[in-house]
This record gives sequence, structure tokens and C-alpha cells, in this order.
Amino acid sequence: MADHENLAEGARFAASVPARPEAFPIKGCGALDWGMQSRLARIFRPATRRTVMLAIDHGYFQGPTTGLERVDLAIVPLLPYADALMTTRGMVRSTIPPASGTPIVLRASGGPSVLRELSDEQIAVGMEDAVRINACAVAVQVFIGGEHETQSVRNMTRLVDAGQRYGIPVLAVTAVGKELTRDARYLRLATRICAELGAHFVKTYYCEPGFDTVAAACPVPLVMAGGRKLPERDALIMAHNAIENGAAGVDMGRNIFQSDTPEAMIRAVGAVVHESVKPEDAYDQYVRG
Repeated sequence: MADHENLAEGARFAASVPARPEAFPIKGCGALDWGMQSRLARIFRPATRRTVMLAIDHGYFQGPTTGLERVDLAIVPLLPYADALMTTRGMVRSTIPPASGTPIVLRASGGPSVLRELSDEQIAVGMEDAVRINACAVAVQVFIGGEHETQSVRNMTRLVDAGQRYGIPVLAVTAVGKELTRDARYLRLATRICAELGAHFVKTYYCEPGFDTVAAACPVPLVMAGGRKLPERDALIMAHNAIENGAAGVDMGRNIFQSDTPEAMIRAVGAVVHESVKPEDAYDQYVRG
């Protein structure tokens, strides 16, 4: 029972100090609801406002990719070094330890395999299931210029609407087909469309020249896609250049899990992204393991 006797008069009101509500200080985040900002603050380290995402969702359209044959053996040991894990709900429930604490960016689009037209995707995960999984974001492929462009954009906008209701951010992944050029002009178009239609952050490829213009023209954070497997030194140079030119992080898959020493590689990538380590020094760190 509350003690109503001998109550001291409070003296710590600090009436002269105005209250200062603090939004999570990342690009385009200030007007989002608290839950959205909280989830983004788990994906992007508050100290650096950057992220190292580990992408292992390749199996949703191409099966057991080299390096992902056994996620329990190859990927789970890397989770302590990833700021977020981009994966599928099937892999989350079957393989990812719930106690790992690694934020999940959940693949939410799918449909065709590598044997068919990849742009013919649909929404493959409901937002309620993303909530059950405790995802920090959902990811959707957007095929600007692809055969099913409008359908993929609609997939994204439907997820954005659902995400607004549940407080879950949407990552738009700009897909580039064989017939599309990964130059700054195209990437400015694709990333800006995604952001204008509500994506809370965007994953896109690095390009030279002009990546700085892609990042500057996009009003939400850009995360660089790792893309095809490169020599480790080249992958670290690409990550460094992307960060220097405005990326808010990287989402690497094959350049980490197909490396000869994946743990050393993800640690080297983290040094580039979060500590601004030069690529040569990061490569030396990788070689030392």
C-alpha cells in the first residue's frame, strides 16, 4: 500500500530545461513511429548509424547456393559479427537460434525460381507472420524496368501499408536483370522510385562513377548489395567506396559465406563499415584471420 505520510516535495523537475525527444538520427527516419525507429536502430548501429547485414536468402529462388548448403554449420557461427541477418521465414524457424539476438530482415517476396522469369514475384509472407517472427524489417524485390515492374512495385507498396500498421520497416531491394545496366542513372531511378513510394530503406548495387549521386538523391538510407563473388580485397574496396560515397551499410552474402574464411571476412567488412578502416588494412586483418 502506498505510503502517504512524510512525502518529500520533489525538487528535480528541471523546469528551465526543455524536454528533448530524440528521433533515431538516420536519414529519413525522423517522422516514423517509435516502433519503426526502434527496429531500425537494431539494424543500424546507433553509434555509427551503419549496418553490416549478412544476406543468406538466396535459397528462396535458387536453392542450396554454394556456401549455404548447411546454414547451421556455415552461417550460425557468423551471427555474432552481423548487425542483421537477411533470410527467409523457413530458415528462421528451422535453423536460426532464437537466442542469437541477431535482428532479422525477413524476405517477404517470392514465387518464381531461377528456371522462370524472376520478376514475376508476389508477396510471399504476411506482415502478421513477420510480427510472430519478431522481424525488424521485411524485404521485397522491386524490378524497375523488368517485365513485371508494376506488380513488383505493388508488392512493395502493399507491404509498406501493412508495415505502417504493424510498425515494421520495409527494405526495397532494387533488382537488376541481365538486360539492365547497373549505372548511376538507372540506380538513381530505381532507388528514388522505391523511396518515393514508401520504402524505409533501400538495397542497391554499387556503381562507378556516380554512386554518390545515387545516395544523395535517395531520401532514405541506402545499403549496398554485395552482388557476385569478388576477390576479398576487391570486395573490401567496394564496401569502403560505397560507405565513403554515402551508403549506410552493406548487405553482403556470397562475398562473405563463399570466402575461404567467412568469419575473418565478415570481421574485415565490419571494420571497414563501422571503424572506417582502409581496405588494405582490412584485407591484412582478413589474411591474419
